[in-house]
Amino acid sequence: MKFFIDTADVEEIRKLAKTGMVDGVTTNPTLIAKSGRKIMDVIAEICDVVPGPISAEVTATETEGMLKEGRKLAAIAKNVAVKLPLTVDGLTACKTLRDAGTMVNVTLCFSAAQALLAAKAGATFISPFVGRLDDIGQDGMELISDICQIYSQYPELETEVLVASVRHPVHVVQAAKMGAHVATLPPAILRQMYNHPLTDKGLAAFLADWAKTGQSIL
Repeated sequence: MKFFIDTADVEEIRKLAKTGMVDGVTTNPTLIAKSGRKIMDVIAEICDVVPGPISAEVTATETEGMLKEGRKLAAIAKNVAVKLPLTVDGLTACKTLRDAGTMVNVTLCFSAAQALLAAKAGATFISPFVGRLDDIGQDGMELISDICQIYSQYPELETEVLVASVRHPVHVVQAAKMGAHVATLPPAILRQMYNHPLTDKGLAAFLADWAKTGQSIL
């Protein structure tokens, strides 16, 4: 499974990229707004830090506007994936951009039927929002299971399942067991994945035993 980081904080991305765990980055207008910077500058800088797919979202709602913005975003760097909403206009723009060789991340997916349409439009990634479904009393991970099952029936569909709106490490593990290709994580969630109390306890015991020997490796 690939890990994308869901943030527009370039310094945070730099820190996490050094761990070797970051395969890509997802951004959106909300995250860009929090950065207080211009979207083109932020995306360009992130593309320099992480060589994998960097999702940059359009703000237009009609096909022609999406195409104009998408082409401008795609011109920033070869690893930009234009992020489009799962609407009729969005999927129409997706088909055109994909035919031109641009990566596309179709976002705001909340049903398996929508995911099937996105795959037929040639989306590089489909982003189902599991946390937002959980918030309204639905099982977000059931959607991931359905999409993975449907896609597996049709090898000609090359769209990768990118699990979004991840709220905790359990979402990541469940998605990996289902065969999802990517999880996009807030930085805090990625850091949580390292933690286990028995790891801390074991390390403390090892260090205490080593101290008793009075030795030094260096």
